[in-house]
Amino acid sequence: MSVFTKVSLDEASQWVKQCYSIGKVVNLRGIESGIENTNFFLDTDHGVFVLTLFEKLTATELPFYLNLMAHLSSHGVPVPTPIKKLDNQFLGELNGKPAAIVSCIPGSPTTAPTSDQVYLVGEQLAHLHLAGQSFEGYLENLRGGAWWSEAAEDIYEFLDERDAYLLRTEITYQAEFVSDAIPRGAIHADLFRDNVLFDGSRVGGFIDLYFACIDAWVYDVAITANDWCIRVDGSLDNNKLQSLLRGYNSIRQFTPMEKKVWPIMLRAGALRFWVSRLYDLYLPRTGELTHAHDPNLFKQILQNHRAQLQSFPE
Repeated sequence: MSVFTKVSLDEASQWVKQCYSIGKVVNLRGIESGIENTNFFLDTDHGVFVLTLFEKLTATELPFYLNLMAHLSSHGVPVPTPIKKLDNQFLGELNGKPAAIVSCIPGSPTTAPTSDQVYLVGEQLAHLHLAGQSFEGYLENLRGGAWWSEAAEDIYEFLDERDAYLLRTEITYQAEFVSDAIPRGAIHADLFRDNVLFDGSRVGGFIDLYFACIDAWVYDVAITANDWCIRVDGSLDNNKLQSLLRGYNSIRQFTPMEKKVWPIMLRAGALRFWVSRLYDLYLPRTGELTHAHDPNLFKQILQNHRAQLQSFPE
């Protein structure tokens, strides 16, 4: 469980009573996932909600995420719907941190997805991309190339010579790539298995959109493939990859340029999460209950992508 900021039941009850009309708080439960924010299930006599206290994102950045979620939800994309406070704003403050309440999405994540489930994820991701086209907000990817380079400078001292070489050369490789011709728009940017809830045989919803940004759609697909279509040794499961891409392509067809840059996007997605997991491992924040993911899996995924050119499967 990741809980960086303590919130008591009484504190949550008073805050909700003052700021919302979602009923009386009856229970508060820490959520056993996430490493960026403090999350709770908030039970009221009107239903179940999710309370998030933002540990890194600022009150200046947060309106993008909350407005994007509201936009996608209004277009039928199954994502949490932000709840407005009595002052008609999505964002408030609790225990010194920016805070928001969103609807609770039905379902649960899967750790061993079937090909049919992977197909549905691809299909729904394409719906998200298309629905986000009319969203007017803009936020550059805060975990893009500039961040990789900056974070890496703090990490190199912890790495052996081989890993440091791998990190430096991949950052240099990605810096030489220009993606202006690739279709862009709002992306989830963190669509791992624990961020998709299945409600029976359907996708209940996508959660945790707090890495969302404006970036290349195919990069979002590559990030998704690097989790949903990966074997335990870090290699791609081609059957599941075909399912993901078929599902996506059934809603929105890939362009020739997207197919051309696919191997670069796979490497970029692996690099981004290798760096973030290295950073969380070696430079963790103080928290009451925290956990960091093992970075070695994404190192292996990156090495596999570098060793074998993963052309776009037709």
